[in-house]
Amino acid sequence: MEQVSSRQVYANSWMTVREDAIRRADGSNGIYGVIDKPTYALVVPRDDEGRLHLVEQFRYPVCARRWEFPAGTAPDRAAPHPDDLAVQELVEETGLAAGRMELLGTIDVAPGMSSQRGHVYLATELTQGPAQREATEADMRAGWFTPAEFEAMIDEGAVADAQTLAAYALLMLRDRNGGHRGSA
Repeated sequence: MEQVSSRQVYANSWMTVREDAIRRADGSNGIYGVIDKPTYALVVPRDDEGRLHLVEQFRYPVCARRWEFPAGTAPDRAAPHPDDLAVQELVEETGLAAGRMELLGTIDVAPGMSSQRGHVYLATELTQGPAQREATEADMRAGWFTPAEFEAMIDEGAVADAQTLAAYALLMLRDRNGGHRGSA
């Protein structure tokens, strides 16, 4: 597939939307609408007892509150290193500082419509401090959940965020492989 032309149709501090004219391998023409958002970091905080720390907030596009792992991007479409962004998001949303941060993997958010990619981290050796939430996160709640409680929340639909579900799958694979990324 070849990009023939591209034009930005929308932009704000968090994303741009572009329309690309494309030529497919068979020579036919088409268009793609693409949402460009910066790379984000998602953090799975896990304490010594195996509990997971989640945050809950209202998500306007789906008009519902959702429990998720802490995650985010930098404002103004900045592109800090994902390691730094993970540390920042964890402290900002939860007040937790990690003594150890381990990369679990990388996920594509919605590759059929978005270029955004996320880096998933496991945060352990945690110490609690004050959350440093942005004004847009003022309604955020946080809580600790056992894996069984977390999985029940998935069953009930309280956890429906695709990135959180993918991060949990990466965590389960890591744990199944004896604490290592990749296959056994």
